[in-house]
Amino acid sequence: MNKKNASHILPILLPYAFGYFLSYLLRNVNAVIAPDLTRELGLGAADLGFLTSAYLMGFALAQLPLGIALDRWGPRRIESALLVLAAIGCVGFGLGHTLTELALARGLIGLGVSACLMASFKAFSQSFSATRQASLNSSIMVAGGMGGITASAPFSLLLPYTGWRNIFLCLAALILIAAYAIRKTPEQDQPAQTLPLADLVRGIGGIFASRAFWRFAPQTGFLIGGFVSIQGLWAMPWLLGVNAYSQQNASFHILLLSLTLTIGYFLLATQIASLIRRGLTIERVFSWGASAALGVSLLLILGVGESHLMWALFGFFCASFNLIYAAHANHYPAHLSGRANTCLNLIVFVGGFGLQWGFGVVVDLGLAHGFARAEALQIAWGGLLVLQVASIIWFMVSKSWVALMPVAIAQNNKTVG
Repeated sequence: MNKKNASHILPILLPYAFGYFLSYLLRNVNAVIAPDLTRELGLGAADLGFLTSAYLMGFALAQLPLGIALDRWGPRRIESALLVLAAIGCVGFGLGHTLTELALARGLIGLGVSACLMASFKAFSQSFSATRQASLNSSIMVAGGMGGITASAPFSLLLPYTGWRNIFLCLAALILIAAYAIRKTPEQDQPAQTLPLADLVRGIGGIFASRAFWRFAPQTGFLIGGFVSIQGLWAMPWLLGVNAYSQQNASFHILLLSLTLTIGYFLLATQIASLIRRGLTIERVFSWGASAALGVSLLLILGVGESHLMWALFGFFCASFNLIYAAHANHYPAHLSGRANTCLNLIVFVGGFGLQWGFGVVVDLGLAHGFARAEALQIAWGGLLVLQVASIIWFMVSKSWVALMPVAIAQNNKTVG
């Protein structure tokens, strides 16, 4: 990146990166504070899964109106306003004392940070070329990975001194700083679209009706949603219950996962354009990375291999999941980019909500039927892996189905909304 490019890119990139850093941190922090929440509130596995996944449900509920809002009013207005809600949610979580209060606050946090990734993608699509967007999208994911790193071992070290409640109160202040920085970005707001609301909604209908969407949706929900459920919560109970590690050692494993995930994002950010020039497609890179990630998942479930290495590889290969956004967006015109991304993101977080909660339900059912905790956790992750493998198979075999889409329908997908 030369100096001219940096002076143009960084003032837009950095505020959005800070917002997504905080969003990712908040998504994953419950994995570290899960033992404290369980002790303080007396939660079972299903309760813990529901509480943590309330963030994902708040996130999911915002996606469709968010896509319309981003395309109509632009990213900096929408994200800066929503982040204020996230700050209020953090205050509520820090002060809450019942499962209901904490779940509502966490849902508000999810709603408030729901624009952090999609708004950055929209901002980049307004200001930069398609090739530059793939790199910048991965750069944002690097910031998210840094949030995941911060939510692991550093938070584990901080907890005994500050307590989880004070951490959330401090996060509220940081979120307000991010909101201010994004509102002051130098990007020029697009003119509000003059299309009637009905036409904007029709654009969403066109996306949901497209074969391309239904090719991408299952693997997006099960792969990214599954990874969100593991990294955001179940990694810690797994390491404590299956591997019998101390909380400090388990936190270090999560740190490794987040670190290698960030390395993977960084490599994609810096190398994806070069790989495309050499003839590889985004879909092919994604497929290779996803297949490797599922292979490592199987080894983790079976307890094969040195655990530090396995968790590091798991994070590294899961970085490839992010590429699916760019691959999916290529099927739609630029004016639909906000809605195309948020429709796909809806699937991610509905899937994440169901899988994160469902994982806990399966664990509780396993315990109720006499299985040891380690066995119940293995059954839950094994079931998730079966769903993920099925979704990858669908993604691969449905390519020809999308290619056979009638020309008239394909043209409609490119122009609707």
